[in-house]
Amino acid sequence: MSQLTEKDSVQMLGLKLPTDPRWVNLAEMSLEDILTDHAYCEQKAATSCITLIQKNPERERMVRELAPIVTEEWGHFRQVLAELDKRGLKLGMQRKDEYVNKLLAFQKKGGKAEERFIDRLLINALIEARSCERFRLLSLHLEDDNLKEFYHKFMVSEAGHYRLFLDLAKGYGGEEKTMARWQEFLDYEAEILQGIEVRGDRMH
Repeated sequence: MSQLTEKDSVQMLGLKLPTDPRWVNLAEMSLEDILTDHAYCEQKAATSCITLIQKNPERERMVRELAPIVTEEWGHFRQVLAELDKRGLKLGMQRKDEYVNKLLAFQKKGGKAEERFIDRLLINALIEARSCERFRLLSLHLEDDNLKEFYHKFMVSEAGHYRLFLDLAKGYGGEEKTMARWQEFLDYEAEILQGIEVRGDRMH
């Protein structure tokens, strides 16, 4: 994936808009802040999987496939904490995630529980896809070679999570209907990126 252009990368992930190129430089100037935000993103990813399992225990395939993801995401949280410690940096306070909150606002309200469930899987897939794209940028363009390698591993992991959530959504919601809704989310996500400030202290 590292040999792809940014356009190729976002197309492979289905994303409609690449990250603003200024973001990596801003993030590099705010390592403590970006690592803090990254740590909480991993923590929230684990919590999201736990919530999906708690609310949908009858969906056996999902439960089996998300259970190891919980462990993996919490392991990622610990890895980011270790990176902060290694650099003499501190875990700061959790911040409001404007990007994720806007995605959640697009989730269907009322109506069928099945549709809300599929939307939640698609939101998770989209967050993982955007995280993968941003980890790729960090793995390519940071000055610190150790951090490049650090983020390359996260990029590979997030790509797998993105595919898993999308496959689960298609498995439960049907290919045609789910992909139509996925396109709506992709269009909406591009609008979100165009409307929020580019900040180096945020992973999204």
